Amino acid sequence: MKEHRFVRELLDSQQRVLVLSFVVGVVFLLLIIRLWHLQILNADNYHAMSENNRLRFVPVAASRGAILDRSGTVLVSNRPSFSLAVIPQEVTDKNTLISLLSALLGLDETDMAERWDKNKGRAKYYPIVLASNITRDQVEIIEENRMRLPGVEIEMKPVREYSNDQLASHLLGYIGEVSEKELNMAGYENYNPGDYIGKNGIERALEKELHGSDGGRQFEVDARGRVLRTISESYPTVGNSVVLTIDMAVQKQAERSFGDQAGAAVVMDVTNGEILAFVSNPGFDPSLFSGKLPESVWKGYIEDKRHPLENKALSGQYPPGSTFKIITALAGLQDNKITPSTTINCTGSYEVGTSTFNCWNKKGHGPTNLHKSLRESCDVFYYHLGDQLGVDKIAAAAQAFKLGEPLGVELLNERSGLIPTTEWKLKRFGKRWFHGETLSVAIGQGAVLMTPIQLASMTATVATEGIIYRPHLVKRVIDTDGKTLRETNSEIIGTAAFSKSAFRLVKQGLLSVVNEPGGTGAMARQYDVKVAGKTGTSQVVKLRDSKRSTPYQYRDHALFVAFAPFDKPEIAVAVVIEHGEHGGAAAAPIAGRILRAYFDGKRPAQKEIPVSTQEKSELNGSKKDLMAVHKPVGKNND
Repeated sequence: MKEHRFVRELLDSQQRVLVLSFVVGVVFLLLIIRLWHLQILNADNYHAMSENNRLRFVPVAASRGAILDRSGTVLVSNRPSFSLAVIPQEVTDKNTLISLLSALLGLDETDMAERWDKNKGRAKYYPIVLASNITRDQVEIIEENRMRLPGVEIEMKPVREYSNDQLASHLLGYIGEVSEKELNMAGYENYNPGDYIGKNGIERALEKELHGSDGGRQFEVDARGRVLRTISESYPTVGNSVVLTIDMAVQKQAERSFGDQAGAAVVMDVTNGEILAFVSNPGFDPSLFSGKLPESVWKGYIEDKRHPLENKALSGQYPPGSTFKIITALAGLQDNKITPSTTINCTGSYEVGTSTFNCWNKKGHGPTNLHKSLRESCDVFYYHLGDQLGVDKIAAAAQAFKLGEPLGVELLNERSGLIPTTEWKLKRFGKRWFHGETLSVAIGQGAVLMTPIQLASMTATVATEGIIYRPHLVKRVIDTDGKTLRETNSEIIGTAAFSKSAFRLVKQGLLSVVNEPGGTGAMARQYDVKVAGKTGTSQVVKLRDSKRSTPYQYRDHALFVAFAPFDKPEIAVAVVIEHGEHGGAAAAPIAGRILRAYFDGKRPAQKEIPVSTQEKSELNGSKKDLMAVHKPVGKNND
């Protein structure tokens, strides 16, 4: 009995050993399979994960190239700015970290979370920029709380510094963070979230030249994030610099002359198309757009009735008013509808059918020839001439000046203006052209629209007697050593094929506008240089009420175009004052100050030569005589 029991216990014991051995064998088999899975099947994946855990990449942003004026004066340079970045692999709880950063720094929690989510799919060791252009106080707070902010880093990036605040803001433009939409566009493959790019003006138009190439450093770190060694390093390449055609002395005087008035001015070298001043007033502060624009500032820009964010010089489209009489006069001379001796009796109005078209001078100008019609800006003379020519011949003359199309300046979003024709109206409205509409076109009203840069180009073409240069703002692109990489040469884009005699007759009329008694542009006169010009007033809306009670937004625009010197033209000027009412009173004085700045800038610095009291008196007297403003021939003159 005892032996039987012993045998049974022995068998039970052996069975348990077998079961245990089987279990142990299965466990070891599973361990072997797991090791094979980890070390052989997924070896590459886990090796990459291991590398990510010990590597850290610190990007080094490239400095953008500088922007300079024609004489080498720096207009835009760089200054350091701080960005808040985070390395995702070192963060265990994203939401907790973002909430803490928001509480400490006063940053928008939703904005930081959105920035984080936009970077999903990138290497976890690559920093994500959560906030740009943070203050030094915020940097200090981060450093003080470093132990509570795992994975948080401060990156230093160069941002733009504009030397003259708002000066030439529409021309220079501004930079901002690259958007998600832009990152998906062609040409932005090498950009990363948080990078700054040009958004407007020259900054945007020449982004490729200015941007440069970013660099970076890759480090090996330990579990605590301490740097062990540098694995690789690439240095950033500074962007190329851009030299503009702008003369800052002329630019400053032009902007200063506008004061608080809204409008635009373009000053062009008539011999090559270089733009010497490019004004859109009022301007804006481009440095504010590098970070998050304060809501109050943005609201102020949007609600300002003068539209400070609009580039009026390039995109503003205005009826040219009486400045367009230059085109109508040339068309009439070329088509032999008028001669220098052709005389029209202006009684103050012109009748077409049952319609009456009034001259700005209600009393009339009396017998008026071409010369007088330009000098005193007689509307009736051009009503009569337009009636004879027809709209299509006027349009053909304007199109010969390349009006009604973009001129191809380097900036983006240039508007084309509008030169109406019978065909245009039929296509646009499905209606035929009415005879009376031509009369409005003849004096630069109706559907005619021009940009300030087109006005300047038109004036320069008259000065050169038909040569049309492409306006340009970029003189050359240079590298960091000052070597010229690209230079902009003058480009003739067309010829306004009018006779030399026609041009010279019109130019003589424009000279009289500024220099003869009764001329509407006397306020632009210079004591030492002969100026030729034309005033213009363009109607914004037809009103019957007195001008004194007209709200600002319904007042007429004031225009003035000019070139000088008359005998050997060098520059052309176009000035538009929005709702300035009268070209002779509002726009011509500004053009005069611009011309003064240009010609004063050409004079070499000379030592003062002592003069006698009598000589000073004679000199001052002669200047007063030359600068005297003749009494205007009417209250509402152009």
